[in-house]
Amino acid sequence: MELVYFLIILFSTQYLRDTLHTKTEDPETDKRLNFLRIAAIVYFCISMVTSFDDQTGGMWLWHVLIVAFFWYLNHDEKFKSGKSYFQSFYAPIVIAIFLDVVSVALPTFYSKYDSYLDSFSSIAFIWVIAIWYQNRKQQKQLAAERLQRLEEEKQNQLIAAQKAELELVVGERTREILQQKEELETTLQHLQATQVQLIQSEKMASLGELTAGIAHEIQNPLNFVNNFAEVNTELIEELKEEQEKESPDLELIEEILTDLADNMQKMVYHGKRADSIVKGMLLHSRSGSGEKQLVDINALADEYMRLAYHGLRAKDKSFNAALEKNFQTDPLMGQVMPQDFGRVLLNIFNNAFYAVMERKREEGENFQPTVWLSTSQEENFLLIKIRDNGTGIPDAVKEKIFQPFFTTKPTGQGTGLGLSLSYDIIHKGHNGTLTVTSEKNSFTEFCVQIPLIN
Repeated sequence: MELVYFLIILFSTQYLRDTLHTKTEDPETDKRLNFLRIAAIVYFCISMVTSFDDQTGGMWLWHVLIVAFFWYLNHDEKFKSGKSYFQSFYAPIVIAIFLDVVSVALPTFYSKYDSYLDSFSSIAFIWVIAIWYQNRKQQKQLAAERLQRLEEEKQNQLIAAQKAELELVVGERTREILQQKEELETTLQHLQATQVQLIQSEKMASLGELTAGIAHEIQNPLNFVNNFAEVNTELIEELKEEQEKESPDLELIEEILTDLADNMQKMVYHGKRADSIVKGMLLHSRSGSGEKQLVDINALADEYMRLAYHGLRAKDKSFNAALEKNFQTDPLMGQVMPQDFGRVLLNIFNNAFYAVMERKREEGENFQPTVWLSTSQEENFLLIKIRDNGTGIPDAVKEKIFQPFFTTKPTGQGTGLGLSLSYDIIHKGHNGTLTVTSEKNSFTEFCVQIPLIN
């Protein structure tokens, strides 16, 4: 039975060293267990090559050694975790002690049934081997599970670090975007609120022209910022859900991050675009106010016709045009805001003279530039018609000429706000209408219609 005891001691000491990690966590106990293993190996080798067991009762020494060993294991708290493992060896130990007691106390009985009793020794040996095999299998499983846990912990730590970093970056970018969004919305609300006041102002100015189109122009980039901000919010929620999974899809996380970065770049682009529009408008703005007055429409129209004509001649001395006037009633009195209404007439006359000048350049000396001005009263309305024989307006362009920032002039020669602002002044400021009819390379005619009593 010395082989059974030897294997029990060998397996038990190795089990304790592996499970308790005594080599690194309890070196003193590790030395004792290692000493016991070496002693058992040496004693087993001596018993195998000599007759020490039979002559000196060495087998009983094995009994004392194994019982003392397991008593020590069961009474030391540090070995409490291996108690169930140690108890599995009790059966082969009891069998071994029983056989030796029978061999000494009942030698005749032992000799008679020696073959049967030896089978108990074989059973004890097989028992020990089976326990060793089962324990080895469990140790491999525990090692694999421990390695898997370590990998999961590393992955979780990596994901947690990435999550913290991403939340920091996304939070910072989101704050910047929200701040920019709030600034744009505040600017939009302010400009929308001041637009009506500036249109009614006594002194029509650049700020009035610019704010007339800002709501339309700034709304597009603001819509882009809002839409991409909403998309990013959904992507962030999707990212958080993916990170909270036990096995997150790193490729999906990378794809979401790429989408977030792309959306943020687009929001920055549109935000800067809106910012440049606002700065350009405010830079060229000035204030003014006005009230409606009873004025002679004929005199007012004639004044601005001459002002526009001489202003163009100051830029180009070679320019000449025929000015034709037809006033049905003279004077023709109407209630208007002189400066605002004058700005409308000035814009239309400037466009008329520009159109005839362009056609003059195209057709040469045989062409005679002409601008007509006519006023009349029909029922409860005043009509002012301004006609030119210039380049005309194509049908596709005609639908856009009252849109803010739309111009057919070369870059630097027009803001695209003149007719848009004029349209608002007539419609909102004077409760009238501003219409246009035209034929390409033939004529263009603007018709201003306002009520006699506003």
